[in-house]
Amino acid sequence: MLDDRKLAVLRAIVTDYVRSREPVGSRAIVERHHLDVSSATVRNDMAALEDEGYITQPHTSAGRIPTDKGYRFFVDRLATMKPLSNAEKRAITAFLSGAVDIDDIVTRTVRLLAQVTSQVAIMQYPAMNAAVVRGVDIVPLHDSRGLLILVNSLGKVSQRAIDFGSLDEDQLAMLRNRLNEVLTGLGPRKAAEALADFPSTIAADVRPVASEIVAGILDILASDQPTKIVVAGINNLSQFSDEFETSIRPVLDTLEEQVVLLKLLGEASADVTVHIGKENQYVNLSSASVVASGYGVDETWAGLGVVGPTRMDYPSTMASVRAVARYVSRILAEG
Repeated sequence: MLDDRKLAVLRAIVTDYVRSREPVGSRAIVERHHLDVSSATVRNDMAALEDEGYITQPHTSAGRIPTDKGYRFFVDRLATMKPLSNAEKRAITAFLSGAVDIDDIVTRTVRLLAQVTSQVAIMQYPAMNAAVVRGVDIVPLHDSRGLLILVNSLGKVSQRAIDFGSLDEDQLAMLRNRLNEVLTGLGPRKAAEALADFPSTIAADVRPVASEIVAGILDILASDQPTKIVVAGINNLSQFSDEFETSIRPVLDTLEEQVVLLKLLGEASADVTVHIGKENQYVNLSSASVVASGYGVDETWAGLGVVGPTRMDYPSTMASVRAVARYVSRILAEG
């Protein structure tokens, strides 16, 4: 364990290096952080920190930079996350409050996270198999054509074109009402089971259209992709290209692997999870950090977060990820 002064020195090195990208020397620590000790004392503390693997000397200068172990100790000892300003809170609210469905929520969220953290944002779609049917609508368009519309509890709106044949508005209204009676509140599996015998309960002259509508609903239920990941802010990594051990290419390759991203977000907790450098199980991310959080309501749960270099403003990034996750959870709960 580090004593309070060594912890203060480590915190100063992490803070200054994240801000400046330059190795931090003892004189700068004394001048900027008012530790009330001499430069010689700070140098001794830095030597001890280096011996214990918390900091390292990148070249022959007197400055030091944090190691993965140093960043981990710093993150674990954060008393509080940096609070968001009122302006940041208002920006999050304004940006996300206009979302109209789950696709819009996800698109807006990853764009927002990439913008406020200057990192790459990743977000998993909520588990659609945990969503339930909120309502079914049948909308005539022209001639015998129309739309089948299904809305689930996550606000996702799905549509399929349907041929209504010669059915009149009263028959379509009957089908609409019966489908809502049968399906509202059911998840995909139970909804599919409930539809198995549905056409046989309908009058013979309406049954062909009922069968086509059932096929459309089953197609919608089967086509939802709970494993989908959306990524935004790839260009943000270009400003950090010199901070990765070999090149930025391995990180970019990893960000194209949906399975890997799903596993990263699958480890997210209800609060905030941070994996730093070589803590990541994927070698391509050994020079990167992942800050993630779970979001959702009840059984509908997924993850979101950011990927960036280990030289990251952890207090601010963690606060932003947590705040956005909580706001999205509130949107889903209210939806």
